[in-house]
Amino acid sequence: MCLLLFPVATAHADVLKIPHPESGKPAFEMPQRGMTAQQVAARFGQPAKKMPAVGDPPIIRWIYDGYSVYFEGKYVIHSVPNRK
Repeated sequence: MCLLLFPVATAHADVLKIPHPESGKPAFEMPQRGMTAQQVAARFGQPAKKMPAVGDPPIIRWIYDGYSVYFEGKYVIHSVPNRK
């Protein structure tokens, strides 16, 4: 009888589909975490595009052909292949 006093809650969820990479390693070399922007530019050249800083702390994205590099300050925090 006590159960009838409380409304029944239902849960709803969305499904997020993330494409699975075909292999664990990219087909090309990308900058590694901890490299400086100067080291990235010297080793990989200048990016095709530099995006403006976003957020606090500022996160900067350099876009190369095939991948993007994310910086916090002057250090790489992540490199990811671009979507096709």
